[in-house]
Amino acid sequence: MPPANAQRQSDRQSEILLAAQHCFARMGFHQTSMQQICAEAGMSPGNLYRYFPSKEAIIAGIAERDRAEVAEQFASADLSLGFFNVIEGLAQHHFVERSDEEVGICFEITAESRRNPEIARIHQAFDADVRARLLAMMRQAAERGEIVRDVDFEAVTTMLMVIADGIWSRRAADPTFDPKLLIPTLMDVTRHLLPAPRKGESQDKEGSR
Repeated sequence: MPPANAQRQSDRQSEILLAAQHCFARMGFHQTSMQQICAEAGMSPGNLYRYFPSKEAIIAGIAERDRAEVAEQFASADLSLGFFNVIEGLAQHHFVERSDEEVGICFEITAESRRNPEIARIHQAFDADVRARLLAMMRQAAERGEIVRDVDFEAVTTMLMVIADGIWSRRAADPTFDPKLLIPTLMDVTRHLLPAPRKGESQDKEGSR
């Protein structure tokens, strides 16, 4: 495919995903029809089906788009700023700066994953990717001596992801909830789970798993 055509196709796919996101956030996954997505995207059903054959395929596209964005954020994180500064920056972006619509669509995908095996597979793959990147970041921080190595990084990662799920769920359910007020507490919890080495403390032990 010529580059110009490939770019047009990519742009059109992005437009469809954004239109679907608007619909899913407003009406929910089950209440949204492909016809409503077509109307939101300003295209015919026949044209839309050329790009995405089903709502599940659209959800997969949204999840892949978001996975790529998160992967880019982790890859571009400036670790020279310090592990905790990077974590705080990621928390600020994902918990505070993400729009209500983005939070809503994430909540919809999570809820649908309990009923739909294909959506569950997509959701679990996304979770596994985030987990792997957090673990890698922790191990790098331990190698640099910013945090102790003798910590169960798997358990800490699970706890931080549970906290993240709770913050997003609260944002989706409570319009008065202000996540930025929790960022200092979140960072206190993170520093407690991942303490810095004490002066003179041996770092010979490998970080957990």
